[in-house]
Amino acid sequence: MRSTGDSRAASDPYPLHGSSIRPSAQSASAARDADSELIGYRGPTACAAAGITYRQLDYWARTGLVEPSVRPAYGSGTQRLYSFRDVVVLKIVKRLLDAGVSLQNIRTAVKHLRARGLGDLAHITLMSDGATVYECSSPDEVVDLLQGGQGVFGIAVGVVWRDVETVLSQLHAERVDTGETLVGNNPADELARRRNRAG
Repeated sequence: MRSTGDSRAASDPYPLHGSSIRPSAQSASAARDADSELIGYRGPTACAAAGITYRQLDYWARTGLVEPSVRPAYGSGTQRLYSFRDVVVLKIVKRLLDAGVSLQNIRTAVKHLRARGLGDLAHITLMSDGATVYECSSPDEVVDLLQGGQGVFGIAVGVVWRDVETVLSQLHAERVDTGETLVGNNPADELARRRNRAG
């Protein structure tokens, strides 16, 4: 389990207090992160993939809980664009809120997840006792936390990742550099295909 600002031994459960990214892990996933930032998802698409309402999405963006990293809204008429990582984080926030985790702890978890490389996210399990959120990166750490005797729940980020990936593959995305609409694998939707042919 990882954390900073805590003097416990490496084998003890760690609550999230900030980023504990190793520089090598950060640089190894930098290329993947850069590629993922070229594709964005509009608000309604992000909502559908994360299982949230547009009102929640808008409120979380305005309060800084989960802001779109590809393109924020610049006044009336501009479209926010969320990255794949943003959508994964949105879905995790929804699950944490549904489990009764405090907003303060969710904000800490979001900062921590944003500091991680995109490739690192798939290997993390977030555990919470409702009061504190812990990051576990191995099955042994999950077992150690469970042996503490308190009731905890877990969110396997890799499972959330695959769920979001499956939903987004059927929806539309937008290339930031060209503005092209990327059509998902939903055979029933012809609108974006027609738009691309006409453009």
